Amino acid sequence: MDTNRMMSLAALIKARDAGKANPELMVALCRDAIERKDGHIRAFAHVAEAPALHTEGPLAGIAIGIKDIFDTFDQPTTYGSPAYEGFQPRVDAAIVDLARRQGATIIGKTATTEFAFFNPAQTVNPHNPAHTPGGSSSGSAAAIAAGMIPAAIGTQTGGSVVRPAAFCGVTGYKPSYRLLPATGMKNFAPSLDTVGLFAAGVEDVALLASLLTGRDLALSTGTPSFDPAGIRVGLYRCAQLEGADPEMRDALARAADLAANAGFDVGEIGEPEALAQARDAHKTIQDYEAGLACGPDLARHRDQLSPVLLQTIERGQAITPSEYDAARRLVKRGRGATRALFGEVDILLTPSAPGAAPRGLETTGDPRFNKLWTLMGTPAINIPGFKDNAAMPLGIQAVARFGHDKRLLDVAAMLESAFRS
Repeated sequence: MDTNRMMSLAALIKARDAGKANPELMVALCRDAIERKDGHIRAFAHVAEAPALHTEGPLAGIAIGIKDIFDTFDQPTTYGSPAYEGFQPRVDAAIVDLARRQGATIIGKTATTEFAFFNPAQTVNPHNPAHTPGGSSSGSAAAIAAGMIPAAIGTQTGGSVVRPAAFCGVTGYKPSYRLLPATGMKNFAPSLDTVGLFAAGVEDVALLASLLTGRDLALSTGTPSFDPAGIRVGLYRCAQLEGADPEMRDALARAADLAANAGFDVGEIGEPEALAQARDAHKTIQDYEAGLACGPDLARHRDQLSPVLLQTIERGQAITPSEYDAARRLVKRGRGATRALFGEVDILLTPSAPGAAPRGLETTGDPRFNKLWTLMGTPAINIPGFKDNAAMPLGIQAVARFGHDKRLLDVAAMLESAFRS
């Protein structure tokens, strides 16, 4: 699929503000695209019949897809599970309310894996329907890639924003932990669950983040706000690289070369042992917290949970508090090592996934390159621009220091331009 078919949030807003488009037409175009395409892609779990249309506000006319683990007062919220079929919350999740307050139209609920874990939804990859779109934010990424909507909201507990964005060839931005509110979502592991954004390009996700939060996150206009020669970019040499596909390793090497050609100070940096140990602690943290957060579901809906989810909740409930606390201590040491690491570099580059989207819909892919940065709470973004020999997207992940989201987005935009040149 040609990426030019994707809808640019920034371009739509510019057209609206210039009087070349109106909110009604903009939303109607998205509804038409969903009607024409979603029968094949299956990115939506629910499409609103008559969504509230706002004509005022910075996001007026922007149709946004909401991952179906966020509560919506006017649309069903099933969390990707038959246990919640027909469930209708009474209030919106905080991120949904933020979008409405800025004038966005909540066009529908995008498909998610069960409880945003591993059991796949029915969504296919728009580039090749025989391949997974990734997960758990499968519908959000696929809806952007298929050109149905210009913006979508998802979540990441391991790699559920960056990885599907990479597989679908779109931009997926996981902000610093809790930059976007998580109230009103179905929690799986609360100390990891992070709200993220999807759009066609870096400019689009940066603008969306800025408009939703009121923070200075939109890209600087005119002269760049920084000299790339002063930005230290580190190619992150972790043990996981050995398991990446050769085409992915080649794409990462080309990304580093292109970054250097664009003027960045590029080098390599190894992974501290404390971070390798912290990565291994992710599963203990996730499963223990899932055992608590999803324990009520296990108690009341055991027969409606998939085997993989049921086993994970039970495994989490078997983890002792002392084991959980030991994992948390490893995470604390890892965060100290992360701060030290970002004393040596400003931006890290890694693969967004081990390779392109795997063939088959029974898997959502491997989060090995994402879960550490979710655990560390650092901002990360998928930058599209590469493809494998079968023309499937390959994504490059950029990571920055906690709280340095503006720097990450500005650098990612310049790298995106370099990758696509």
